[in-house]
Amino acid sequence: MNAHIQVPTRPSARRSGPGLRTLRLGFVPLTDAAPLLVAEAIGLFDGVGLKVSLSAEHGWAALRDKLAFGALEAAHLLGPMPIALAAGLDGVRADVTVAAGLAANGNTITISRELADEIGTFRFPLSATAFAAAIRRRQGRGAPEVKLAVVFPYSSHNYLLRYWLAKGGLDPDRDLRLLVVPPPMVAKALQDGVIDGFCAGEPWGSHAAALGAGRIALATGDIWPNHPEKVLALRSDYVAREPEPAAAVTAAIIAAARWLDDPENHAEAVKILRRRVFPGLAADTIAAAFEGRAMDTELRNPLRFRGATLPRPEQAAWWLRQMRHWGHVPPFVSDAAALAPWSQDLWRAAATRLREAEPPAAPPPPADLPESFTP
Repeated sequence: MNAHIQVPTRPSARRSGPGLRTLRLGFVPLTDAAPLLVAEAIGLFDGVGLKVSLSAEHGWAALRDKLAFGALEAAHLLGPMPIALAAGLDGVRADVTVAAGLAANGNTITISRELADEIGTFRFPLSATAFAAAIRRRQGRGAPEVKLAVVFPYSSHNYLLRYWLAKGGLDPDRDLRLLVVPPPMVAKALQDGVIDGFCAGEPWGSHAAALGAGRIALATGDIWPNHPEKVLALRSDYVAREPEPAAAVTAAIIAAARWLDDPENHAEAVKILRRRVFPGLAADTIAAAFEGRAMDTELRNPLRFRGATLPRPEQAAWWLRQMRHWGHVPPFVSDAAALAPWSQDLWRAAATRLREAEPPAAPPPPADLPESFTP
């Protein structure tokens, strides 16, 4: 295990003693929170002279509110959430800065055994047209409405699932029902029959499959290969007040992403996550995402960390277009205002001290949906 990574920092960041403020950093228990948990566990935060308090939250709304109202200085956020905060959606507005991406890919779409039987034999990944045909058959015989869960309204899960459904010819606001269920609750909701499927980050799809509650039908990486997933966002007032610690925490996260993409460290990463956030899950369930699989299925576009660290405004712009398409961002919010959180300044400052090369250009996003699907 290569746990000893040197993270160069400037002397001013190595403050110690009672005057050093603790950076409060929130996260939701998911595999793609691994860069935060690893940075804590192997001493990368210590290495850049930071005191960091990690706070686990069980839902995205609670995490958003704590960041917006100052109970946290930084957070593990869904990719579209900084847009929602900049636009003041749901009455919650905050100025945040996206310091780094945390992961690419990493979500799965899991359906109930009953719905899988309705679809019939299919190869992974399930096609949107095959899923839509099953929904139409159910509608034709008057079966109950299919209910699919996403983890938050302004999430990659919601917009990629909507995109996939629409590509199959379904209107996600009329042909079925989309619900919001916090990530740690989706597997049980599927097992209890409250929902017929869900799109969530790992390990929850693999956990549902291990319980026998459902079948993993596809990954969001099958919809947009190597799509950006979560980000590290800091309150902009914190960045302005504490620019050195802001760059230092970004450096620690980039170093953690580098460590995580080394296969030699995967077993240790699983131990860290199981000890810190998933004590009730089997090690194999947690390990699946690191090994590039969802339960027993090998993924074409698995969870990855290092290449996703550079925040790319052009990728965020795709989230914004989807949010506009489905009527989630009002027209009076300009693109410039909505995308203002995306800046590469912190990443580049951190990468300079790490001698981190810029990741290769990411694959382009899918083509936008036709206007005919606008509600």
